[in-house]
Parts: sequence; C-alpha cells; structure tokens
Amino acid sequence: MPEQRQEQYFNLIDQLLKCPSGQEPEVLDSQPELLDAGLIKTLMQVATMMAHQDNQDSAKFLIHVARQLSKELGLYPQVSPEQ
Repeated sequence: MPEQRQEQYFNLIDQLLKCPSGQEPEVLDSQPELLDAGLIKTLMQVATMMAHQDNQDSAKFLIHVARQLSKELGLYPQVSPEQ
C-alpha cells in the first residue's frame, strides 16, 4: 500500500476518533475515495494497537466502524442460519 494512502487512512481514523458521537457517518462520507478494504484493514491494525495500549474503548469503537463499513461495502461475510 502506498505510504500516502496509508497516511490518508490514518488521518481519517484520527478524525473518526475526535469527532462528536453520531458524526461518524459524515466524516466517512466526506472522503468516499478512502472507503475500501485497505481502510478496514488499517482500522483493525490501529484497533489492535490501541487494545495493546489499554485503550479498549477506542479499540472497540474502531472495530465497530470497521465491521459496519465492511458490511456496507459487501466485504463482511454473511452467515445464514442453518435450517
């Protein structure tokens, strides 16, 4: 992944962490070109790092954002209930 793209992901994640609760969709919608599998991977990497630094709330928040975004992008595996 190009370094510039990675930096853009980090900046977007920083904006998500700093924005008021409920404003996350607007932050994401402001940069649609960054909403891809690379962002989801970066969200998970940052969440893992935060969890290791005892910042559980931020880690859970980023994991939630990654999960929601992956569902919207069709990247989240859909498990159907067994019949």
